[in-house]
Amino acid sequence: MGTIRNHSTETIRKSNPHFSSLKTTVETAFYSNNTREITSVKDAYELAKNAPQTIVLDATVKHAEELDLPQDANILLINDGATVGRTAQARRIVGLDSKEDKELFPIVREAIYDAGFRPFIKTTGIVGLDEDFMVRAHITMPEKESNNMYSWLMNFQILNESYANRYQNSKEYDENDIYIFYDPDWTHPDYPLGLSYIDADQNAACILGMNYFGEIKKGTLTLAWASAHRNNYVACHGGLKKFKSKDIENHVASFFGLSGSGKSTLTHAKHDDKYEIEVLHDDAFIISTEDGSSVALEPSYFDKTSDYPTGHVEQDYFVTVQNVGVTLNENNERVLVTEDIRNGNGRTVKSRYSTPNRVDKIEDPINAIYWIMKDDALPPLIKITDPLLASTFGCTLATKRTSAENTTDSLDQLVIEPYANPFRAYPLVEDFDKFKSLFEDGVDAYIINTGEFLGEKVTPEDSLGVIEAIVKGKAEFENFGSIKSFEFLPLDKFPVPFDDPEYTKLLKDRMQVRLDYIQNYNKKNPEDSLPEEITQALKELVDSLG
Repeated sequence: MGTIRNHSTETIRKSNPHFSSLKTTVETAFYSNNTREITSVKDAYELAKNAPQTIVLDATVKHAEELDLPQDANILLINDGATVGRTAQARRIVGLDSKEDKELFPIVREAIYDAGFRPFIKTTGIVGLDEDFMVRAHITMPEKESNNMYSWLMNFQILNESYANRYQNSKEYDENDIYIFYDPDWTHPDYPLGLSYIDADQNAACILGMNYFGEIKKGTLTLAWASAHRNNYVACHGGLKKFKSKDIENHVASFFGLSGSGKSTLTHAKHDDKYEIEVLHDDAFIISTEDGSSVALEPSYFDKTSDYPTGHVEQDYFVTVQNVGVTLNENNERVLVTEDIRNGNGRTVKSRYSTPNRVDKIEDPINAIYWIMKDDALPPLIKITDPLLASTFGCTLATKRTSAENTTDSLDQLVIEPYANPFRAYPLVEDFDKFKSLFEDGVDAYIINTGEFLGEKVTPEDSLGVIEAIVKGKAEFENFGSIKSFEFLPLDKFPVPFDDPEYTKLLKDRMQVRLDYIQNYNKKNPEDSLPEEITQALKELVDSLG
């Protein structure tokens, strides 16, 4: 049955690897007298609804009863202050810096000690929506943070009667339950941006000094992904869907990109109903290395609200909302002011019912992986036929920062985020090897540019068109200039000027950026270096461009 919560008496020893310093410290906090348990979504809703900082909208939650909510449950809004995105600089992983670990363990103990004099709440949920992979997760936080607990429960899956039975029958893993201690009121002069301290091996995290809901969502996923990674799965920060039609074989495609890159648009697109589409998820899933099947980790979506103005049908599926304005409409009702007018990165926990074709597992093995890049040197679609290069370009996935991140980087700056997953808590080379193995087993690899190509905007219609060509088996690729193992799909709207020296220079510069990234990564991470074959392959690619 899933993961480990209880231990036999004779195994509760220092020699048992399931008892680490951080895991033991964090779990202990769950049993303090200052902490009471929230056991139902309805109780979590009522607590959040009556919290002082909550704004109760007049709109009600669609499918409330199916979500275990009161029939007349309202959509709830809470707003943060200056920070409305993730703070990557606050992240620390146990074991990466032994000197800092020695400093952090007492800091965490002191934080939990100080919190013990304030009322806290706790709850339990499930991460992973199929019996093949289910991890039990526990979280505790100050009672005044009831909105974040309610959002966490609605984002993941509360351990209700139905899921308790399914969990009992799920595959057993030699992994701890997830334990997360969360206190956004914490401050420390050495960590002014906050602290997210993660023991990925033992499924524990202490998240301090940060209000943004995304911190506890991604903290939970970080641990679940790490557990899956250790147990014959590929951890995926992206979207996955299946195309079905009488005219084609089932086709399973996945899309990897950072927030704002277009992965949700590509995942949820209905393609004018040309196909029967099944959507697994648009953000968090895992792929089995044994049979290629895939499992969703969460039922809901943590979606941006900027594309959904007041009155948009998608707002019917909002459950909670974060960092969005409010005004009164002509009926004197409290309604959302979206489109990021108040601030960037307005967000909502949106229910699974916004996608009528949702599934929690796809048995069919994956057919294609699309690396989503906003690199204006690349045409809308490139196919990579060499497994080494296919994984290399996932490892050097180039895109642009978005308002989802609390960063001082320019949002127009091209940055590299390996496999579009900034939440990895294990060596990068292990992702490289696993994705390379998928490509060696026959999964096709593509780069899809959802930004601009030489000043010409690549529209969603352009991107969906090239995907449909692949699904229908009608995509006719040509060699991509002098680059071996690269092919591109010619499109009249996007001619590729191979004979233009300026274009060749731009393309070479962008490939050099990727080579520089790998070389710098290996210099900074000698104990976690990437294989020399990556560097060699990129050098040959750069040299082929003159």
